[in-house]
Amino acid sequence: MELSDIRKTAEQKMGKSIESFKNELHKIRTGRAHPGLLDQVHVDYYGSMVPISQVANVTLLDARTISVQAWEKGMSAKIEKAIRESDLGLNPASQGDLLRVPMPALTEERRKELTKVVRHAGEEAKIAVRAVRREANEHLKKMLKDKTATEDDERRAQDEVQRLTDRVIAEIDRLVQGKEAEVMAV
Repeated sequence: MELSDIRKTAEQKMGKSIESFKNELHKIRTGRAHPGLLDQVHVDYYGSMVPISQVANVTLLDARTISVQAWEKGMSAKIEKAIRESDLGLNPASQGDLLRVPMPALTEERRKELTKVVRHAGEEAKIAVRAVRREANEHLKKMLKDKTATEDDERRAQDEVQRLTDRVIAEIDRLVQGKEAEVMAV
């Protein structure tokens, strides 16, 4: 493995950590509605559990209401039950074939709990990034030990990996601050 390969691998893994963190942030509910909120809710569809987006059209009616239109007549009741039983705390209202899912306003206490969840998720992402850095540094030290890289090259590569790590952690901090501001906004 070359020095540049180690850096590219570390960069790719850190990029995946950030993407995973962004997906985690999307699951955290704020006062506003977004269709992705129902992505983790699964419904029984002829014996197999599938995401709601595979059996219904999920759109926004307004900033605080999600609309779910089942593609098959009999699925509305099952979708309504799945949303109600999910841990999202949502209470859908049926209007014929259309389900309206209003987003309840968040209390101040709940907002503070959500900021703690956001910070924890951010810390988990940072831990993952630091693990990638440690792995890259171990590869660099192994190359130095095997005499496939000089001390100067190994030191330069470690500095590059550290700069990359600092940049990614700063990005995670920025995402955490943005999500906290979004959660605390009334």
